[in-house]
Parts: sequence; C-alpha cells; structure tokens
Amino acid sequence: MVVTGASSGIGRAAAVALARGGDQVILLGRDPQRLASAAAEVREAGGRTPPTYRADFAVLDEVRATGARLAAEHEQIHVLANNAGLLAPVRPLTTDGLDPTVQINHLAGFLLTHLLLDRLRAAATPTSPARIITTSSAAEAWGTLDADRPGRRQRLRWLAYGASKQANILFTVEAARRWASYGIVPTCYFPGLIRSGFGTTSPAFSVARLLFPGPAEGADTLTWLATDPAALVPGGYFAWRAPFRATPRSTNSTRAASLWQSSLAAVRLTG
Repeated sequence: MVVTGASSGIGRAAAVALARGGDQVILLGRDPQRLASAAAEVREAGGRTPPTYRADFAVLDEVRATGARLAAEHEQIHVLANNAGLLAPVRPLTTDGLDPTVQINHLAGFLLTHLLLDRLRAAATPTSPARIITTSSAAEAWGTLDADRPGRRQRLRWLAYGASKQANILFTVEAARRWASYGIVPTCYFPGLIRSGFGTTSPAFSVARLLFPGPAEGADTLTWLATDPAALVPGGYFAWRAPFRATPRSTNSTRAASLWQSSLAAVRLTG
C-alpha cells in the first residue's frame, strides 16, 4: 500500500494503522526528517521497516522520478492512497506554471496514479481489486474549479483549496468509469475536520482546529476504504465509513471527462 503525505497527519496515522493490521506500507512524503520519524513509528507498529520515498508534489519532475522508482521497485501495488495535500499560502505559480494548491492536491496525485497504473493493474484480481483512495473535503462545495484549465492561478487560497477538492472527486468519478474494467476501484472520502498540521498558515483555522479530533480519527475512513470489502464502490464518496453527498459540480460526468483531459495536458501525459 502506497500512502502519500505519509510523514504527518492523516497519512501518517493511516500508515501506522495499516501496518498494525499487518499490511505492508510504502511511505511517500516531502520532508526527509518527518518521513524518517514516520517510518520509525510504522516499524514499531508493524514490526518491519517500510520503504520510504521523498518527493515534493510542487515539482512534477520529482513526482515523475519517484513514480518511476516506485514502478521499478514494486511489481504490484494493491492500494494507492492519494492523501498528500495542503492549504497553500498565496504564492506564485509552481515551477511547472500551475496553481500550487491545485497542483499539490490534485495534479501531482493524478500524475502519480498514471505512473503506477500498470502496477495497480498487476495487483488486481477478480476477487481482490486494486484500490485508489483520494482524500477530498467538504470544501469542494465552494470550489471554483475551471475543469478546462485546472492549473490556472486561484488568488484566494480557500477557493483554490475548494477547487482542488472538487477535482479530487471528479478524478475519482472518471477514474472509476475508465478503470473499473481493469479491476481497479477508485474511491474518495472526506476525513472530517481534523487536528493536524493542515491549515497552520490560516490563523482562524489554527485556532478552531484545537477543538477537532486527532489524525487517527481522520484516518479511520481511509483505512476502511483500503481494507474492507464493503468499501469497494467504484466512484464512491464517503465520510465516517458511510456514503457522503457531494455537490453536483463535483460528480458531473461531463466535467469529470473535461478535467481528465485538461489534467493530462497539464502534467504532459497522453492517453
């Protein structure tokens, strides 16, 4: 199981829980020190040292390099948890010329998933599908996503965050349509409002999050989606281990198809 954003917060908590349950976990994160700390905690929980990979999702060349390494070093990947994400402060476009929040929260994971698609297909069997799980948010409701230009700069960071979370659900909808025949089940989920390192650049959110539950509770639905047969619902959107309703803009099949094509162009993929 590959977990992105695994060095802290929900990703780290999910990796620990999965390792404790006996799953072999692969950690992907940006900060080497936090990644090493997370690996030590996963080793303590599961009894074996997890492979770790470092990549900054704000740089697509790093995603490409890490995706190539993962594909070369692992013949099968049963679960890919696209969990990496942040509420980016207002800042210039990335080196790839894209909005940083949408790139980190959607486009980098979109690229990584394509790079690992053959390994997911290799793991899938008729009785045990491979799974793609993407961390979304109820913030999708206020997203201002341009499905034809997902990488265009968003000048208000909360609108950019909402756009990226809308993209997560649309990606899941279209991935389910395209890849269900491969034995791959894409799902996404809202973890709830969680006390973690997320949103520390927002003073108001930093104060409010003191009242939120910890990362382990936020990771609960992720670990359920990764392991439970009841979670095998292609294109499903969940919260608290139950179906969750998204806005029509985030589930519209035409928008999902448009976003898919524009995302391919943004990360320079074909097909």
